Amino acid sequence: MDLEPAEHILWMRRLLRRAEAVGDEGEIPVAAVVLDGQGRALGWGSNRRERDQQPLGHAELVALQQAARLRGDWRFNDCTLLVTLEPCPMCAGALVQARMGRVVFGAHDPKRGGLGGVLNLSDSPSAHHTMHVVGGVEAERCGNQLERWFKRRRQQRREQRSGTPAAPAPAG
Repeated sequence: MDLEPAEHILWMRRLLRRAEAVGDEGEIPVAAVVLDGQGRALGWGSNRRERDQQPLGHAELVALQQAARLRGDWRFNDCTLLVTLEPCPMCAGALVQARMGRVVFGAHDPKRGGLGGVLNLSDSPSAHHTMHVVGGVEAERCGNQLERWFKRRRQQRREQRSGTPAAPAPAG
């Protein structure tokens, strides 16, 4: 089952709420979900690198691991992964290996993106599997959320270094 564009937006808005919560906990605010062919959630993930001190704690990988456990299979040809930020090369490679059918992401990542930003592993000649990729769903909201979070983080670090509270970041 292919999701309609309106369904992409609804799922992305849910993911933005999850990402906001994880951002409040100190993680980079990225969230992901794996949906089966009937549109049911199999695995949820959000960044957990800081919490778990785990370099592989990316939202996509957390969701993929949960979905594989629930499904009892590592192949996801009939599934869709939605994520608020374009997957990095590590995550894009994992999605190719998992034979994910479709990937839908929010904000493009021109510095680290693995599905079109810096490189595109979904159509690489080395890929044994081709995924359908849809990028830019709720891109402005997803990008703004990340920008606000990083601005707040930089402000907090300046305060820690200087010992002086900086002016609050504008609400956004």
